[in-house]
Amino acid sequence: MGYIEDTISDNEKIVYVVQFHWIYTFIAFLYLIFLGLLLIGIFIFIKMMINKWTTERALTNTRYIQKIGWISRNTEEIGINKIEEVDLTQSILGRILGYGSISISGTGSGHILLKDIDAPLSFQKSLNDLRFNNSIS
Repeated sequence: MGYIEDTISDNEKIVYVVQFHWIYTFIAFLYLIFLGLLLIGIFIFIKMMINKWTTERALTNTRYIQKIGWISRNTEEIGINKIEEVDLTQSILGRILGYGSISISGTGSGHILLKDIDAPLSFQKSLNDLRFNNSIS
């Protein structure tokens, strides 16, 4: 968790680390197996795995931070008090296996999408707990 740990302040604590679900890696291997002979499967596999290895996503007690990228870096942050909406999307298979996607929308900021994350309900609960606690303070 290099980038996030380097950028958080001293009084900021990581509350939740968002991980890719194992299904993401499984799908990457399916591309490699079924399209690997066409070379496109190898490129898709490498792209998906680099994305997985270079993505850092964490929820702190004051904000959500996401860093994507290896050579170039794309970061997105949103303060807990600026979050307006947290939407969960889960397919039937996602509910059975425990993965899904979360969409975060905030005031004055864009839209952050977390695809194929592990335990999305747990993340959503942690985020909503922080939002509620910050609105009381």
